Amino acid sequence: MKTFITLMTILTLMCTQLLQADEDYSKGPGVAPVNNPLYATECSACHFAYQPGLMPARSWKKIMLNLDKHFDENAELEIDEQNALTNYLVKNAADFSNHKRSVKIMRSLSREHTPIRITEIPYLVRKHNEMSSDMVNGNPKVNSLSYCEKCHRRAETGSYSEREINIPGYGLWEDDHS
Repeated sequence: MKTFITLMTILTLMCTQLLQADEDYSKGPGVAPVNNPLYATECSACHFAYQPGLMPARSWKKIMLNLDKHFDENAELEIDEQNALTNYLVKNAADFSNHKRSVKIMRSLSREHTPIRITEIPYLVRKHNEMSSDMVNGNPKVNSLSYCEKCHRRAETGSYSEREINIPGYGLWEDDHS
């Protein structure tokens, strides 16, 4: 009887782990895609509409409080739009997500660090450390790591898989780099 109970416990634990793994897989390999039409329209008018899960809530709050000086541009919005977008960004920020990359982003940040640029996130810096400056900053088709969509072919879906990287002028990022 004891062996039967032990076996049933092990099987139950294995099934639980498989169900959790399946649930995690269904969320995809990256971050939740943008699902707010106002955010997609307003932010993509000037740059890639970064998924909220790429930064912590404190970063999004800081960015949204300084839209009059948004990276040397005035990106001010009507107060109701600003509040709606801030709420969307905070609610879907990396610290409230269980998507793979969001979790890794949060693990890489100290509590005191409030980045306002995607390129300041330690996890993302580490993921790009093998790339030469010629591939990014010196590449007129890329210009900066902040242009995620230039190399990550499915960035707009929240997928940043190493298997889906195509660096303009250099080609596919091979698996031996990941």
